[in-house]
Amino acid sequence: MTIIVLLSRKMRWLVVALIGLFILIAVNRQLQLTSTSPYQIRAQFPPLVFLPDYNRLGPKIGASAAVLIEAQSGAVLYGKNAEVRRAPASTTKMMTAIVALEKGRLSQVVKVSRKAAATGGSTIWLKAGDRLTLKELLEGMMLRSGNDGSVAVAEGVCGSVKDFVRLMNLKAKEIGALQTNFQNPHGLRAPSHYTTALDLALIARYGMENPYFAKLVRSKTGTLEWFDRKKQVEIRNTNRLLWYFEGADGIKTGTTNEAGHCLVGSAVRDGKRLIAVVLNSRDRWSDCARLLEYGFEAFTIRTIATTNQAVARVSVRGGNRKTVPVYPRSNLVAVVRKDAETAIKPQLRLPDQPLRAPLAAGQAVGSIGYRYHDQWVEGVDLVVRKPVRRQWWWFW
Repeated sequence: MTIIVLLSRKMRWLVVALIGLFILIAVNRQLQLTSTSPYQIRAQFPPLVFLPDYNRLGPKIGASAAVLIEAQSGAVLYGKNAEVRRAPASTTKMMTAIVALEKGRLSQVVKVSRKAAATGGSTIWLKAGDRLTLKELLEGMMLRSGNDGSVAVAEGVCGSVKDFVRLMNLKAKEIGALQTNFQNPHGLRAPSHYTTALDLALIARYGMENPYFAKLVRSKTGTLEWFDRKKQVEIRNTNRLLWYFEGADGIKTGTTNEAGHCLVGSAVRDGKRLIAVVLNSRDRWSDCARLLEYGFEAFTIRTIATTNQAVARVSVRGGNRKTVPVYPRSNLVAVVRKDAETAIKPQLRLPDQPLRAPLAAGQAVGSIGYRYHDQWVEGVDLVVRKPVRRQWWWFW
């Protein structure tokens, strides 16, 4: 009887200990989800904001490298080996399309060369001597991922693949994809042809700002028409997300033995666009969908300031006005986890003393930004929209 009582007491203590352990685990989990870790700021070009614990919290995915960004601000919500160089496969074609749209004409008729027609891998069945408009070639390149179309685009816009690739690399640096180097316009394996998940997200973000690029990558199907003979080919977008993920509107698939299965995906819900990149994934559709769903469920966007609304008036001495309104130079939004939204506090930084005339249009006179707990995260200049002239009778 005594032994049974002793065992019961031990069992009671064991139960109490287990309950305490479960409570501790739950509290620790909640602390992780509501982390007060700071935002990380990358000051070098392009300036980027990385959300707290972006590389620790988030869904479990199988891709070797991945990233999730909010398109308006460029804020990084999730990252896994996001800045590790990898082969991009056909996600390369995003840059091919960007350069072609900026340097070429959609109505331009391109004659397909032997080199273009002989390009292997995924094709749109071009033959040497075929003539198609740049518009048709871009559609075949971005929907069906035609490698032959990519070479035809490059030669049609610049005369040679070499000159076109040079423009691709210049554009990458301009966008801020600083860990990227292209050797061809299609993404087939080549020495020193590399990028990162984060760079691809930045390239996709830039591309989606072009209305024609955005229209192209959200098209589920298309019809290629040859210019000078009666030939049409129906094509289907290789991006399966367009058919089953709510809000999906792009962007590009990629597959090679070296790169594995890759996907750059975009989706919009309630006016919020997210871009996810997964590289070398065994299930790129699920990985990308999980990232996008995580972004929509876990984060919110708070508008701090917009360019069309003055945020303050500042005093002016010696001018034809006593005060002048100041506006943000660019829109400013804060991306934050939904459970930490109250930690975001807007903050103005204005001159302590009145400004002295004259003031030029566009002149910066302060800033507006936001803090996360005690951390200043990001801000934009406040500028004068209209000039303030000096009064001739004012003596300094």
